[in-house]
Amino acid sequence: MGQIILMLVGSFLVGVAYNLFLIPHHILSSGLSGIAIMLGIITPINTGVLNFLLNLPLLIVGVFKLGKQFIFYTIFAVVAISVSLYVVPVVEISTEPILSSLFGGVITGLGIGLIFRASGSSGGFDIIAMLLTKKRDFPLGALLSAMNAVVVIISGFIFSWDAALNTMIAIYATGKVVDTIHTNHIKLTLMIITEKGEEMKQSLLSNLYRGVTVMNGQGAYTGEGRTVLITVLTRYQLTDVKKLIHDTDPSAFVNITETVEVVGSFHRT
Repeated sequence: MGQIILMLVGSFLVGVAYNLFLIPHHILSSGLSGIAIMLGIITPINTGVLNFLLNLPLLIVGVFKLGKQFIFYTIFAVVAISVSLYVVPVVEISTEPILSSLFGGVITGLGIGLIFRASGSSGGFDIIAMLLTKKRDFPLGALLSAMNAVVVIISGFIFSWDAALNTMIAIYATGKVVDTIHTNHIKLTLMIITEKGEEMKQSLLSNLYRGVTVMNGQGAYTGEGRTVLITVLTRYQLTDVKKLIHDTDPSAFVNITETVEVVGSFHRT
């Protein structure tokens, strides 16, 4: 329930940032939402409706290709953001474009950061990048940056280069706030020692979009067999995984360490 409330608050903040700060000055946000804003400005269709329609094909693909819990929360967040964009009126709060891009970017980052903390995402380019990195070992950050650069260039050609520069300010501010709140870039290694190895493995694989390594162990004092499971995840997933582990085996021993670097295939959902 707490995650749903977080996503609702975050989605409302995104709607406020777009409709009160960004859209009145033709400033775009990052990702697919930026394209939705652009189309909402140059067509009579509401931005919220466009945001949902643009994300819909990606969400359908994500249901089959990405983690079930992650994509469920992402679908909820996309719908909530779209409704917020539809409900919140477009009003020019500030007449200064630079201030609007800065405050709009900060508020957007706060909203998206809360959505990420609730184990979801705002959809759009995040889903595209994750689907691409599943097939090829592309750097996720570089993919997102390249796609956002396209949004900035489009903004310059369709509106003005001043609008494009303000869009860059908004995207930069959003990214900084999201990093502060979300800490998605921080990786953790979990070593789980349990008597219920098979149940724990199935529980992790069914609910967590991560690889799991399983080893056989033995208690030095008791001599009894134990199963050792090792996995790497992002920090925002930790709360859900700890609950999942406790529900499966309350007596499991879990060692959590911060990971300096991950080399090889690591899906950043």
